[in-house]
Amino acid sequence: MGTEKITINDVTLRDGMHAISHQYTKEQIAELTRVIDESGADIIEATHGDGLGGSSIQYGFSKETEETIIRTAVENAKSAKIGVLLIPGIGTIEHLQRAHEYGASVVRIATHCTEADISEQHIKYARDLGMDVVGFLMMAHMIPADQLAEQGKKMEAYGAGTVYCTDSAGALLMDDTRRRIAALKEQLSVEIGFHAHNNLSLAVANSIVAIEEGANRIDTSLAGMGAGAGNTATEELVAVMNKANIRHNIDLYKAMDAAEHVMKPMMKRPISIDRLSLTMGYAGVYSSFLLFAFRTAEEYGIDARDILMEVGRQKAVGGQEDIILSIAQKLANEK
Repeated sequence: MGTEKITINDVTLRDGMHAISHQYTKEQIAELTRVIDESGADIIEATHGDGLGGSSIQYGFSKETEETIIRTAVENAKSAKIGVLLIPGIGTIEHLQRAHEYGASVVRIATHCTEADISEQHIKYARDLGMDVVGFLMMAHMIPADQLAEQGKKMEAYGAGTVYCTDSAGALLMDDTRRRIAALKEQLSVEIGFHAHNNLSLAVANSIVAIEEGANRIDTSLAGMGAGAGNTATEELVAVMNKANIRHNIDLYKAMDAAEHVMKPMMKRPISIDRLSLTMGYAGVYSSFLLFAFRTAEEYGIDARDILMEVGRQKAVGGQEDIILSIAQKLANEK
């Protein structure tokens, strides 16, 4: 399938933060960086789950400081570039400048899929720093393909060298992914990326569809470590890519061993498609809402699925976790 080699952006140390409430230790970050780097990943993203500036009372404090997270990854990666995520409104230009000083060379500027215009300042600043700059359009299931492409054009105009279709809720079906990647590929001249979640058990399938339509950057994580039902599992996608003759730099056995012997023992809970993560994909809810909904439902004695379905109906986006509390209070009163 084609001759272009796929770039693998590993998100174990960023999206994976959500799955353990951002509590990776310095030692765990170092070990994970080493095994991910040795397996052949091209980029390793390392920040709080909500990106630069995310360690806060609203999003949850990380165990280690931003500086420790990034510097530890930089020090332990021999080949892979170290990347960071920045959501404007959570992260600032100052956070970006410091991340660059700590050694990060890739940055993904993430916005809701309809709000690319708020990324301009950050994309231009990162480009001026000489970083590999990526536009990251989250919750991509919420708008049609042509509208997603229009937002991608804005990020391209600001200076992004890659634009991502980001399935933050794990809600896209394969045809949905195909249409969105095809539109981005047709209307933009930059590289196209795809970030999946596995809430509907389609992360690998959607990633392959994205590659078929021309995406050449794909996000993965060891054992699928990530928010909700997790991300595209590196070892699973690599096995499929090998069978499909899709070129990449990952060593399958090393990825398998890293997932089995390093990542899985660190997990507080298995990354699986349980009834709540499945509900999130079904309702189209931002994957990082999972633990918030679970804890709040227990506190109020209600079904977390009811919270998630209402969050989906209200079309909440990343950064609106506080909506869960008001929904829970309303449901508890009705009960």
